[in-house]
Amino acid sequence: MAPEQPLGSVVQGSLSQGLEVRLHPDVFVEDMRVGKFLVVQGMRSRFFCMLTDVSLGTGSPRILANPPDPNSFLQEVLAGTGTFGTIALTPMLMFTPGEAVSDRPSTVSNRKAESRKLKAESAGSYTAQTSADIELLPVKTIPGHFSQVYDASERDFRAVFGWEDDPSRRNFAIGQPIDMAVPVCIDLDRFVERSNGVFGKSGTGKSFLTRLLLSGIIRKQAAVNLIFDMHSEYGWEAAREGKQFSTVKGLRQLFPGQVQIYTLDPDSTKRRGVRDAQELYISFDQIDVEDLMLVRGELNLSEASLENAIILRNEFGKAWISRLLAMSNGEIQEFCETKMGSKSSIMALQRKLNRLDELKYIRQTCPHNYVGQILESIEAGKHVVVEFGSQSNLLSYMLATNVIARRIHHAYVRKAEQFLQTKKVSDRPRQLVITIEEAHRFLDPSTVGQTIFGTIAREMRKYFVTLLVVDQRPSGIDNEVMSQIGTRITALLNDEKDIDAIFTGVSGAQSLRSVLAKLDSKQQALILGHAIPMPVVVKTRPYDETFYAEISEPAWEELPAAVVFKAAEAAKADLGF
Repeated sequence: MAPEQPLGSVVQGSLSQGLEVRLHPDVFVEDMRVGKFLVVQGMRSRFFCMLTDVSLGTGSPRILANPPDPNSFLQEVLAGTGTFGTIALTPMLMFTPGEAVSDRPSTVSNRKAESRKLKAESAGSYTAQTSADIELLPVKTIPGHFSQVYDASERDFRAVFGWEDDPSRRNFAIGQPIDMAVPVCIDLDRFVERSNGVFGKSGTGKSFLTRLLLSGIIRKQAAVNLIFDMHSEYGWEAAREGKQFSTVKGLRQLFPGQVQIYTLDPDSTKRRGVRDAQELYISFDQIDVEDLMLVRGELNLSEASLENAIILRNEFGKAWISRLLAMSNGEIQEFCETKMGSKSSIMALQRKLNRLDELKYIRQTCPHNYVGQILESIEAGKHVVVEFGSQSNLLSYMLATNVIARRIHHAYVRKAEQFLQTKKVSDRPRQLVITIEEAHRFLDPSTVGQTIFGTIAREMRKYFVTLLVVDQRPSGIDNEVMSQIGTRITALLNDEKDIDAIFTGVSGAQSLRSVLAKLDSKQQALILGHAIPMPVVVKTRPYDETFYAEISEPAWEELPAAVVFKAAEAAKADLGF
């Protein structure tokens, strides 16, 4: 169907409830899919809309009481007149060209002529301009009766979502509309300046979608990434879902010069053939009481044990865990008598903290500052993937992630405060995006106040650190944190509580709920929020050989000799040769 051919006419609607459109007789109702992007050409403005519902209508109840025989001539006669299809549209954006003020008296004929002129100017200006020239506005009115509805064209998508090669923006094509081969782009600069979320039930491709986003951030140099890779899927390679076993490339293979892998389980990393991974260890003196508050469920710690942990920390400082694990019953008794502690609670704390010795990456002391090394990599513009290998249980993942992220965040706070004082561009910290999986474990209402991730989510861009949370249970995330999630990329969800959580603080959520419920279980997602002008359903970009060729950094041997020589000369100049 040609894009210029109208699909239907607006017959009724409201700003709050959306538009009802009656399809023209030659348009098949089966071609109308929930989530389509359509445009309505009004007399003064052009409206960009999402299709949210499809229904059937009849001109008379007598037709339903006495339906025609299948494939009969009467059925063909009734089609489009006595029987017809209707669709529900939700206007998301509008474009109105500048209006010239007329000096003529305002008569009915004049108003009609001016309306026809504005309608022509709207279409003409829209055709002539690029997306950078078109000012898209929030919808504050609706088109009139019988305004014509059209399929969105490539020009429409470019006007709304931009294009990947736009020199004025860091756009990244995340996918295509469900019925067109046109890229849908997100603005990475807007994406990284707020915390974001990738949601969907298990098996819907959250990890593949996250790899797409991270690849785009690296390729466009929008920010630097710190990725806590719970299942070792982002660093070197990961298994592809399907009957035939195959693997996909990780970030290190796509960007060998920009991504550094740190591992908490060196043996597992070596067995998987990962090259040049650096070991990472955490010592007892790096673990604070707030880190134990996060894993209190996994360690089965009581409130009394945590209160006594604070007493021990205040007495022994950073070495409190090492001192506790080395204390005998008599020493614990003596400590409790002098410091007003509870012997039973401290003994229980000692017994349960012995589980930390089972974690491969825990050491009594670490002469080397591994977290400082990660920070140096980030400051140098390297993207860091922290692999857990066999240490991927929740206790191990949550403890290490909180310890590392807390220290990195504290360093960023100091750097941000220095930048605010000096105002020097050289002092500005690199924008950092921290990716965590099983995010509801860190951000649930009972623990969000004790984790560094709750602090980061609430601070937003204040200290140049944001989150990319990956989760299958968004209902487990604190409502205040969900309200701060700037861009939400959501695959299929079935649970009503999870769907409600996705639309926390989103206007027009009721119409979008039906769109989310109709997504396919694979390679489809609803995108809405800060980094995209309007909600849209996309078929996500394939993560395959074609993507590798488009996104990865080129090998030196494949570059033209002139480019290699120029890069070598620039490197020598930087080193002072």
